[in-house]
Amino acid sequence: MRAHEALSAAILAAKARGKPALVAYLTAGFPSRDSFKQHLQAIADAADVVEIGVPFTDPMADGVTIQRASHAALAQGVSLRWILAQLESMPRTRAPLLLMSYLNPLLAFGPEALAASAAHAGVAGFIVPDLPFDESAELRAALAGQGLALVQMVTPVTQASRLEQICASSQGFVYAVTMTGTTGKNVAVPPEVTRYLDAVRARSPVPVCAGFGIRGREQLERLQDHVDGVVIGSALVEVLERGDDPARWLRDLRGG
Repeated sequence: MRAHEALSAAILAAKARGKPALVAYLTAGFPSRDSFKQHLQAIADAADVVEIGVPFTDPMADGVTIQRASHAALAQGVSLRWILAQLESMPRTRAPLLLMSYLNPLLAFGPEALAASAAHAGVAGFIVPDLPFDESAELRAALAGQGLALVQMVTPVTQASRLEQICASSQGFVYAVTMTGTTGKNVAVPPEVTRYLDAVRARSPVPVCAGFGIRGREQLERLQDHVDGVVIGSALVEVLERGDDPARWLRDLRGG
């Protein structure tokens, strides 16, 4: 099974157990570089997929929590190369790993070298929020050569014709942003959001995971009939910031 197929399989296996898969986000090197491996392992033991944020100077899709974490990690010298070296040096996690990175660090690395290094480090794929779909062919081809996913993002304002195209091209899963704006806001789940998620799911050949602003079990319960998984970002970063146990928090969120 190729990495992008394992990513889809992990999400569908969790969904088959009756609850949405948990895609859990942490910023690499936050709150400290020394705790990265420990936190990653703990989160991977409790979640179904782990999304590792590559810190960036201008994380424009992220709210203040992840911006704060990104800047703190950069101040400690965390970089894409450092992250890949850390992953390569540790045992493989049970949950598939994704890297969430803005485009500039990936371009600086080079698509072919990036794909090879990421595969060697056990990464299953990438999320690149500032990479327009129409400009993604080169990176998608480089990742595909190593069996890695380029997870595509859609939003409530994505037009129907474009939605079809993006869903058909996404690997691993489709990341369905629940709102316009940045991460971190607490999102209610009104009927228009669930109708949008149903439309994405109807068009997608791969699992659909909802993200942005998902912070509690009530939201999970509201979403569970409309998606295959949920992305937990800012709320989990805040758990790490407080020094609480991330695995326990994720298990409590899931309800078991």
